[in-house]
Amino acid sequence: MEDHFNTDVADTVWVPAVGARGWIILTKDKALRHNSLEQIALLRSNTHSFILTSADQSGPQMAIAFVAALSDIRRLVHKFPPPFVGTITPTGVVSVFFTHAQLLAAIADRKSPDSK
Repeated sequence: MEDHFNTDVADTVWVPAVGARGWIILTKDKALRHNSLEQIALLRSNTHSFILTSADQSGPQMAIAFVAALSDIRRLVHKFPPPFVGTITPTGVVSVFFTHAQLLAAIADRKSPDSK
């Protein structure tokens, strides 16, 4: 990431830029799963994102998890249209976190006057 963006760039800036390049997001940034503004950035990015469930992994540990997850990542990229968010455990188990439809519904619920 540092080869393409400043180290202090906001997620709401780099996420759409990555999507515009047609790249897949591999990250350990859990805020992307919980922050509404960052979820909107994911929607606009029109890309597939995979977030590690353990943010305290070292670089080599993250690489092991991503490599172990590679076949599932490929399968989900072909199965679900972007934007899509999946999670990856330290052992490489991949789960669907948000599909495009689920992202839209979650954002709509947060904007609803009835939501808490």
